[in-house]
Amino acid sequence: MLRERLFLFMTTLKVGIASYEQMKARTLAVARGEKRLRRDDPRIWFTSIESFAKVLSDRNRALLALIAETQPGSLAELAELSGRAKSNLSRTLKTMERYSLVQLRKGQGGTIAPRVPYSGIALAVSLEPQMDTEARG
Repeated sequence: MLRERLFLFMTTLKVGIASYEQMKARTLAVARGEKRLRRDDPRIWFTSIESFAKVLSDRNRALLALIAETQPGSLAELAELSGRAKSNLSRTLKTMERYSLVQLRKGQGGTIAPRVPYSGIALAVSLEPQMDTEARG
């Protein structure tokens, strides 16, 4: 548990903004060996700053902090701690899981225990309206 917490506090998730077409082209270039992923490249991509802001709203960032701090054993426990409805939490957490912002682990008795695998999130944004991921190498 202590090792998991130490890892948590040293890890930052890097996310980027790119269109679906740009993400697809980048993925195919990597698969063909034309592009190599760098250690500091974003691992998670959003299609717009608006979609990033929606998923990581103030309320949702507070929820992530609560999960990281308390490590609830179930969605029911998280609902009680957060004051949010369990059905609302379930939808929110599933969205966050799609972006790797949370992990939903099986707990005791078939419960779902949410975990936050990062201590922070860094957003890489190009000043260009459409990020040219190939030009950055």
